[in-house]
Amino acid sequence: MLPGRTYTPEEILRIIWFRKWILLAAVVLFTTAAVTVSMRLPNQYKSETLILVIPQRVPESYVHSTVTMRLEDRLRSIKEQILSRSRLEKVVYEFNLYSALRQQRGMEDVVEQMRSNVTIDTVRDDSFKVTFVSENPRTAMIVADRLASMFIDENSRDRTVMAEGTNQFLESQLEDARRRLVAREKTLEEFRRRYAGELPSQLQTNLQVIQGTQNQIQNLMESINRDRDRRLSLERSVSEALNSGSSAPADFDASRSDPDRTPTGRAVDQLEAARNDLRALQLRLKPEHPDVAAKRRQVAELEDKVRQEVAADPTAASKGLSAPDLLRQSRARQYQVELDKVDRQIASKESEMARLRQLVDDYQHRVEAVPGHESEMTELMRDYETLQKMYSSLLSKKEDSKISANLEREQVGEQFRILDPARLPAKPFSPNRPLIGGAAAIAGLLFAAAFIAFLEYRSTGLRTEDEIVRTLVLPVVAAIPIMTAVADRERHHRWMVASAAATGLALIGLTAAVLWRFGALKGLH
Repeated sequence: MLPGRTYTPEEILRIIWFRKWILLAAVVLFTTAAVTVSMRLPNQYKSETLILVIPQRVPESYVHSTVTMRLEDRLRSIKEQILSRSRLEKVVYEFNLYSALRQQRGMEDVVEQMRSNVTIDTVRDDSFKVTFVSENPRTAMIVADRLASMFIDENSRDRTVMAEGTNQFLESQLEDARRRLVAREKTLEEFRRRYAGELPSQLQTNLQVIQGTQNQIQNLMESINRDRDRRLSLERSVSEALNSGSSAPADFDASRSDPDRTPTGRAVDQLEAARNDLRALQLRLKPEHPDVAAKRRQVAELEDKVRQEVAADPTAASKGLSAPDLLRQSRARQYQVELDKVDRQIASKESEMARLRQLVDDYQHRVEAVPGHESEMTELMRDYETLQKMYSSLLSKKEDSKISANLEREQVGEQFRILDPARLPAKPFSPNRPLIGGAAAIAGLLFAAAFIAFLEYRSTGLRTEDEIVRTLVLPVVAAIPIMTAVADRERHHRWMVASAAATGLALIGLTAAVLWRFGALKGLH
């Protein structure tokens, strides 16, 4: 490149025109090579299937689905299963795909090639597209249809398996909760049986029983006091009946005539004194005191003695007795019968009162034991209520899961349905020969421009007077034009026209050959 040389747009256009044959040759060469190569490339046909995701037909407010995975996640999972080697090998053998490639390479390469020919794209939130590319249009259609059916079947199977898995998991959890709940119920039952009557829930009942029993004891005590008053009255009546009308000398004579017999009035007096002593002891001491018990035995002995004297043989008793004495003895025996009846009533009431006092003691012990069991009972009930709530919740979820599993099993849940089935492609989508030819022509132009720039950089020649003046910076005295004959100019013009015509015819012939070849290949397919 000469120093001082500049390039104006006019100069660049002149250089392009001067080097036009290089530019034209590069474009023709690159285009021809690209078209030749593209003609040797096999045609690729693409068939696609549009699958619509249909939501479950039962409203969510009635049945909640247990399959909550998003569509993208489920498609990713199903895609991994469909594009696994085992699944794709079955499809390859089923449709005899890649027969030439199987003879040259192993099954792993064949499966990898098939994976590269399968495309899954999400169109919208409720649909996706399955595409398969093959050199045969019919093969592309049937394989795309087969992959779509595999997606539908796999989705149905996956949803059923997921629903059944959820159902089985909830069932196992429910069984575990049931065992724990039954064990806790048995613990509660044993606790209630062990501390029956001492539970916190029975506190009010125990207090009511104590209050009622104390009222009964009070009533019994009042009744016993009334019976004792009546007994005293009967004893006085017996004493009066036996002593009235009898003088001391008579009694003294009777005792002297029968030294082995104790005077009746004296025995009655002893009995009366003993009973008075017993009442005084009962006011000061408890019924279980030994002195009270000894005094009771003495009273009982004296009573037996009086009854024996009164119930003696009437013939023997009536000897030396007048009619009024016999009447008094008869009246005394009646009083004694009533006295015995009152004694039995008092004994029965005292026994009942002792029983009631023991009952009060028992219930009082139960009341005192309630605080000790309350904390343990609270802990047991808290755990029991927690287990009961958990069991009820799991049972409800188990029933919902069972309904959801039946929903998936009956094919009423969410489903994949083919909206646009695979069709036979009418023309190949690859290779795009016009695009390849245009790209090759552009590449040829760029290569030619780079080559021309390189030639200009290496060139040291001057072609015009202006270049000489600008480059050499020399004064020009005169310019002598080139004198050429008219014949030479015409001959040069004709040669340029012929060259341009030949180049145009070559490009037309090449284009026609490419179009014919492309049409022939299309007709074969």
